[in-house]
Parts: sequence; C-alpha cells; structure tokens
Amino acid sequence: MSAKVIGFIGLGKMGALMAARLVAANRSVIAFDTNPAAVAALEGSGAKAAKSAREVADSAEIVFGSLPTPDVVREVALGESGISDGLAIKVFVDLSTTGPKVASLVHAGLAAKGIACVDCPVSGGLAGARDGKLTLMVSSDETQFEEIRELLSTLGKPVFVGSTPGAAQIMKLANNLLATCALAITSEALVFGVKGGLDPAVMCEVFNMSSGRNTATVDKFPRSVLTGTFDFGFSTGLAYKDVRLCLDEAEAFGVPTPVGSAVRQVLAITQSKYGADSDWTSMIRPFEEWAGVEARAGQPRS
Repeated sequence: MSAKVIGFIGLGKMGALMAARLVAANRSVIAFDTNPAAVAALEGSGAKAAKSAREVADSAEIVFGSLPTPDVVREVALGESGISDGLAIKVFVDLSTTGPKVASLVHAGLAAKGIACVDCPVSGGLAGARDGKLTLMVSSDETQFEEIRELLSTLGKPVFVGSTPGAAQIMKLANNLLATCALAITSEALVFGVKGGLDPAVMCEVFNMSSGRNTATVDKFPRSVLTGTFDFGFSTGLAYKDVRLCLDEAEAFGVPTPVGSAVRQVLAITQSKYGADSDWTSMIRPFEEWAGVEARAGQPRS
C-alpha cells in the first residue's frame, strides 16, 4: 500500500523519534499528541499538525499509534473522538504495548468499520527508535503485513509473529518480562559483588565474557547504571505496567510465574521509592540502599 499521507498519534519519547524517522524518509506525516510542544517540534521538522486523533484519521490512510496505556489505545481507536470514524483511514498500526485483550478488542472494533488493524509493539529503546533499528513484532493479516512491510522497515526490522489478533502483544510481553528479569537479577548479583569488594565495571566485563552475559550486563548497566545517569529511556512505570499485563495474561492462561512475580515486587518497590517516571534501570537502587553500597564505575564500593 502506497499511502500519500501517514498519520501518527502519540509523540512521547519513542513516538516522537519514530515519527521523525518517517518525516526524514520523505513521508508526508500528519501528527497529533495531547502535548502541543511535541506536535510543534515535529511540525518544525516538516510534519503537519492535527488538532485531534480524528483529524489524523480524516487525512491519512495509514495511522500509527504510539500510546502509553491500554485505556488510551482503546479511547484513541474506538472512542467518540477517535479514529474509527475517520474519513481516510484504512489501516491502524498500533506500536503500543497493550496486552492481547485490548489488541483483540481494538481489532474487532476497527474491523466493524472496515479498518485493518496491525498489532506492532516495538523493542529497542530510544537508540533503536532514533536510528531505525527497532524490532517490530507484527501480528495481522499476512497480506496486510506484506503491503506495509517496506513502510515498517523505516523504523526497524519487522518480524511477523502470527495472524491472530494480539499475538504480537504476547510476544512483546514475554520479551519485556525477560528483559526486566535480567535487570533485576543483574542488580542483585552486582550489588552482591560490590559489597564483597569487587569493581562493578570489572564484574560487567567478566559477565560479558562468561555465562552470566545478558542484555543488562551488555548495555543497560554500562550505559546507565555504572555511570549513575539512569537514563536508558524506559520508565519504571511503563515497565511495571508491562510486567503486570504479562503476569495477568499468564494467570489467565494457567501459567505459573513465581520469578516474574518477584520481579513485579521489585518494580513496585522501585516505583514507590523513586516514582513512575524514574528510569527502569533504577531497579538496582533499592538493592544498593539495602546493602549500603553503590555500583558506580570509579566510586568507592562500600
């Protein structure tokens, strides 16, 4: 499908970067966000500003959404001022993490209006969004996927995971559970070593040459924890939301999640102490407080 105008709703940290890539690829983009400053910033790079989600759907055949919560996705897709009655929209590409229940609900609601729904949650953080190196997990009609694959490739690597509505959401929740578990257990291991007198930078170096290597030791800790910046770009609140969604779905499936439940508790503690807007790498901070050490490169360890 070669759409003349691309719509984009939701210009948060990730959404703004993804929308900017579409603009940089010489796509004609019309965008909306409840934050006027975010819309103005994208407008300055060449996009057109819309005053509502409905205005976006009145102008664009393909509309992307990058939204924070399942309730917001449902309202944007199916609410009174949402996209379902748009005059131009033919395809809604949902880049959000909502869980399979809401994805299925939105799919059915839009299908009743003749609008195709492509479930397309993403992974790769701010750097991936900025550089067009995201992993896009896609569930939709397979023919529909092939029609927009080239467009999705502007944002990263699209991977088709199934045609069942919500399949991509299950994949994304499983991925985020695994990534968050890696953060939690790496926090515990690193604080243990630092308390015992080890250099945290050396610990990460050894982990990355050994069987303990994981996504936290390779990237998140060297970049955002050892430096003390806590700026990886994904919030504790969103991580907590994703893990809760995953565990709720697992419970509905009859799948036990004792490890995931422990990680949810660590996220809850982190959010309570440092706020929902704190970076999710702040998960190490409760462990540091309990042990009386800080895992920072070049700092005293106890």
